[in-house]
Amino acid sequence: MGGMGSGRQDQGGKNTTNDYHHLDIRRLQRDDLLRTGLSYTLNWSRNNEKVASIQIQTQDDRLTLDYRYRKNGGDWKNQNYSVMLDSTECSYGGKRVWFKCPANGCGRRVALLYLGSSGIFACRHCYKLVYESQRESADDRSSRKADRIRDKLAWQRGILNPNGDKPKGMHWKTYDRLKAQHDAYVDVTLRGMAKRFGFLDKILGE
Repeated sequence: MGGMGSGRQDQGGKNTTNDYHHLDIRRLQRDDLLRTGLSYTLNWSRNNEKVASIQIQTQDDRLTLDYRYRKNGGDWKNQNYSVMLDSTECSYGGKRVWFKCPANGCGRRVALLYLGSSGIFACRHCYKLVYESQRESADDRSSRKADRIRDKLAWQRGILNPNGDKPKGMHWKTYDRLKAQHDAYVDVTLRGMAKRFGFLDKILGE
């Protein structure tokens, strides 16, 4: 899970969701940790070493969070408050549970809450966080998408590595479509890299 503190900032001045500890309601529901009457501890680790923890108590319609927080090396402060829960029906039965953001004036229904500079867990909108992928350049995104296709084709990751053959059992139509998408992403990546490092004209033969 992400680190706590002021966080890194991108060129737009916004921190990313990866920079903060977070609570994921989907994980809690999957691990059956939302049943009424539970009391347990969640830990955050870095390099296999515990760096933070939180106590959680469950009730019918809320979770009570209990933890300590300090900002920029200041004094530790005890935090204890409730986060309301909500649920929606799933298309194939069952219910999906959501947090209701506890920040004043928010109340958004969200799956993730982040521990930011105010010392409380709140949604990414309240903390004005962006996803890590949102600060990628266009060529970074294209390179990542090309690697996803290389995974599907069982090729070695990395656009500078040689292309492989058509996977056994894959239809030629599917293969041709994926290869065309891959080649287009590679072209965007190489042009972006060339422009970034100042040799686009040489590649284009201009």
